[in-house]
Amino acid sequence: MFNTRILIVDDMSSMRGVIKMFLTEGGFHNLTEASNGQTALSLLKTQKFDLVICDWDMPGMTGLELLEQMKKEENLMKIPFIMLTATSRQEKVQKAIELGVNDYISKPFQPQRLLGKLVKIINITGTAQK
Repeated sequence: MFNTRILIVDDMSSMRGVIKMFLTEGGFHNLTEASNGQTALSLLKTQKFDLVICDWDMPGMTGLELLEQMKKEENLMKIPFIMLTATSRQEKVQKAIELGVNDYISKPFQPQRLLGKLVKIINITGTAQK
C-alpha cells in the first residue's frame, strides 16, 4: 500500500470515480478530488500533495493552465504531474512537455497503464511512501 497523496482533477465526476477506483485497487488510498483547475490550485496551495493526475480539457482552467500555474509557484513546481488527454495532437503534447509535465496518458486507458506510469514517476521523484 502506498501513502502517496494524489490529487485527481477532472471536470467529469464519473472519470474521477474511475481513476479513484483504479488507484484504490492499485494500493493508493490517500486520494483527493477536484472538479476543475481553479479548485485544484486552491487545494494545492492549502494541502500537501505528492502527485497530480489531471484532465487536459476542463472549463475555466485547463489542465495545461493548471500545470503552468504550478510551475510558477516555488512550493508547487516540483510536484509530479500526469496529464490525461483525449487528444494525441503532437503540438499539444509538446506544449505540456515544455511546461514540465512528467507524463501523459491518452484516454481511454487501461488501469495498468495508469498505475505503471504512476509508480514509475513516484519511484523516480522519490515521493514513494509505502
